This record gives sequence, structure tokens and C-alpha cells, in this order.
Amino acid sequence: MTTNALRQSSQVFPSVSYSQALIRKPSVTPDDQGCQQWLAAKLTALGFTCQHIEVQGVKNLLAVLGQGEKTLAFAGHTDVVPPGPVDKWRADPFGAQIIDSELIGRGAADMKTGIAAMLAATERFLSSGKAFNQRFVWLITSDEEGEAEHGSKVLSRCLKEQGIHLDYCLVGEPTATHHTGDTIKVGRRGAISARLHVRGKQGHVAYPQYADNAIHKMGRVLTALNNIAWDSGSEDFPGTSLQITHIDSGGFTDNIVPARCSLCFNIRYSHRYDLASLQQLLHHTLAQVTGDYELEWERPCEPYFTEQGIADSLIYEVEQAIFHNTGKFPLLSTSGGTSDGRFFAGPGTQVIELGVPNRTIHQVNERVHVADLIALEDIYTEILARLLA
Repeated sequence: MTTNALRQSSQVFPSVSYSQALIRKPSVTPDDQGCQQWLAAKLTALGFTCQHIEVQGVKNLLAVLGQGEKTLAFAGHTDVVPPGPVDKWRADPFGAQIIDSELIGRGAADMKTGIAAMLAATERFLSSGKAFNQRFVWLITSDEEGEAEHGSKVLSRCLKEQGIHLDYCLVGEPTATHHTGDTIKVGRRGAISARLHVRGKQGHVAYPQYADNAIHKMGRVLTALNNIAWDSGSEDFPGTSLQITHIDSGGFTDNIVPARCSLCFNIRYSHRYDLASLQQLLHHTLAQVTGDYELEWERPCEPYFTEQGIADSLIYEVEQAIFHNTGKFPLLSTSGGTSDGRFFAGPGTQVIELGVPNRTIHQVNERVHVADLIALEDIYTEILARLLA
């Protein structure tokens, strides 16, 4: 794409210039660096009522427009991960340069381009003159890449407090494999980490009858954990798995039986479990081996899954919009880690993630082809016309 063509694309498709404006704000988690103020100014000019909600240094934006039987939300995050070694980048990671038709910068894929495409699509839809008879909500946080305790979780709570129920939620996370629209996420596995501490009794290795080896006890626990019969998943959803990530018995001395052993593990689980049933299963399994243990749970992330073939299907509408703009239907996927979609999913709320290719996210030289960004703007615009008009 020539320089003149790039300049023209920025004028015709504002998602390009909007992406550059956002990338040039170095909003490393949880510092928003003015991204949400910039967005709010744009949305206010379009008629949205904007609320800024700050909790523990995390900035959140809730914007609402219109009323109607159905509510559609655009959701995303303005925060990015650190750029890493700046000298390894082809260009300033916060310069938002376009080189060889690719926009380079931290957030170019994850996910400032998603927000920019959403904004451009919103402007295009509202200026189209089409009837607008539903409610349209924006949900933006600066704490997706971090602990996610004071971001979308807070926004979800605010929606409940204000009596706003989401029927559809479109998350702008990067989901594509090769080209925008080739893959969408219709669910994510849940995740939770844990620290398990097993107690024994210290003693001399020459007199094991007077000691209780915590490592030996942990070995039996480890066998029990590995023998849990998890679900194997399905074509739509990966199965559940438990992975040991660390074992520690404290300082080493070759003639002392250790009195304590700790083990860390992570569980990625399907929608066949919820957090309570998973924790109950683990406690039951451990109790079969020993009562001398402590279990600490960390970073719980609930799963979500949007079904196909239901009434008013969001998947169908998104598939049609992608097909009309790319000539192909997307692959439906539930792979990858967790996302903020989990905070908005629930009874009666369909959640889909749709964005640009994700092959360079969190990497040095994170980038996206301008054509993929423009395609996303077009797809989002048609989705708005399908769901809001």
C-alpha cells in the first residue's frame, strides 16, 4: 500500500488514525494515560452519556446511548503490557508508525485497534440515518492485562446497580489467526490457580520412624490429583486439565526429613464446572489422602460459552456480517486464555470476541496490517446495523 493510499485510508476509514491516537498514549496497566478521556469526548459528541468510574487507580468508562428492548455492548480495554526491550523494536513502540502497510506499536493488536474500529463503526452507523431503536453501551477498562479486580468486574457490577441487562456483548480482543474475521471466540475456559501446603514432622533421615516426611505425603497427594477423571471436552470446548507448576519443600539439608511441602497448580476448566463445584471436588480428593493440608485459591476466572442455534443468535448475526465483508464464514473457537468476556456473560447475555489477528500480541514489534483493521471496522459497522436498527 503506497503512502498516498495509506493517507487516503486514514481519511476514509478513521479506525486507522484513531488507532494511532490511542497507541501514542503509553497506557501500561493500569495507567490509562488519557485514553478514556479521549474516547469519552468522541462518544459524548455522538450523544452518549459517559460515566468515569475509578477504583484503586483503575479507570473505567461506562457510556450509554438510547433505549429499547435489546441492549448491545462494545467492550474492551485501553491498557497494554510493557513494551519490553525498546531497542529490539523496528520503531517506537508508542509511535504508531505504519511500515510496509503494517501499523506497529504496543496495543496495535491487543487491543487498541479493536477500540478504534468500534469507535469508527459507531460513528458510521449513527451517521447512516438508519433507525436506532435499541440501547447501545460501551464498557472500557484499564485493568484487563493486570489482576482484573477493579476493571470489567466493577463495570459489570455498575450495570446491575443501574438495572442494565446486556443481551449482546461484543469484545474487541484479537481473535483472528491469519486475517480479520477468520476466527471468533464464542467462549473461554475458566482458570484458577492454587497453593497447596502439606504438613509433616521434621526428623533425622536415619530415624524415619520418628518423622513424617511431607514430600512423601505430597507424593500421594500428587498421585491423587493426577488421577482425577476430568471431562475430555467436545468439538466446541476444550476439556478440563490440572497442571502442576511448582513444588517446594523449603531449605535443603540431606539428613533432615522435611516437615512441610508446598505445591502450586493451575486448572483450566470447561463450562461443565463452576468455581464452587471445582473447589468441592479438590477438597474431597485431598481429604482421601490427608487431613494435614492447607489450600489457598488464587486468580479465579469463570468460564463462559455462547451457544449456537438459539433465538436472536449473536453468533448468526456476526457470522453473516463477516461473510458479507470477507466472503468466508469464521471458525468458532474457545481456545486461548481468559478474557474480560467472562464478567459480562451470564443468563440471557450472549458474548462473542471478534478482533484482528493475534499472532504478534505481547511481542516485540506488535503489529497489524492496515487492511485487517479496515476490515474490522466494516464488520463492526454491519453488526451495529443488524442489531441496533
